[in-house]
Amino acid sequence: QVQLVESGGGLVQAGGSLRLSCVASGRTISNSAMGWFRQAPGKEQEFVATLSWSGITYYADSVKGRFTISRDNAKNTVYLQMNSLKPEDTAVYYCAARGSSYSGVRASDYAYWGQGTQVTVSS
Repeated sequence: QVQLVESGGGLVQAGGSLRLSCVASGRTISNSAMGWFRQAPGKEQEFVATLSWSGITYYADSVKGRFTISRDNAKNTVYLQMNSLKPEDTAVYYCAARGSSYSGVRASDYAYWGQGTQVTVSS
């Protein structure tokens, strides 16, 4: 069992940056693929980024070049660095862990989820 806790969300102006953190407990996530998803009000949850156990990353087209997913295995933590934020990035951001080492882009690929952290980007 893995527990995930996100932090780092907040209110930022368009063009600004935030770094989200996701701390895992219960077991190591060093061999797990990790992902970030988001859900805006009135919209379906959508994939943002994923990171395999070996460091391979994949991003949604909407965030490519602006967001970076990374991990610190010593801290059992995954990060999402978000730069050049836009109002359309406003959403609750969720961290997720797979039972597999390989990346996934579907929410159903992930077994463990955090509670989410709110990101609001003002124009």
